[in-house]
Amino acid sequence: MEVKAEAKYVRCSPQKARLVVDMIRGRRAGEAISILQLTKKRVAQQIEKVLRSAIANAEDRQEDLDVDTLYVSRAFVNEGPRTKRIRPAPMGRAHRYQRRMAHVVIHVAGKEEEQ
Repeated sequence: MEVKAEAKYVRCSPQKARLVVDMIRGRRAGEAISILQLTKKRVAQQIEKVLRSAIANAEDRQEDLDVDTLYVSRAFVNEGPRTKRIRPAPMGRAHRYQRRMAHVVIHVAGKEEEQ
């Protein structure tokens, strides 16, 4: 059984979020949580919340599930919408810049499904 959780509109660029998600892909769930707690990236807290939500979804779906057998089967980050902003520039001009958002998706599965 594979269960997913996702967080949409995370205020971080997808490129930066992918760096953190790549560290936990394929790891056991408990090990992935400890990696995220020790990671010094701002987005690691939000990815940890998504991972804990996926674990809770798996527990809700199956009551006799052993949490220690769960692992991160798939994890990816998609690009969300961009908000356009304007920054003042010299001589009365304006420069546009974009603030990026990301959608984080984490799938958790049990080890017995792998065999």
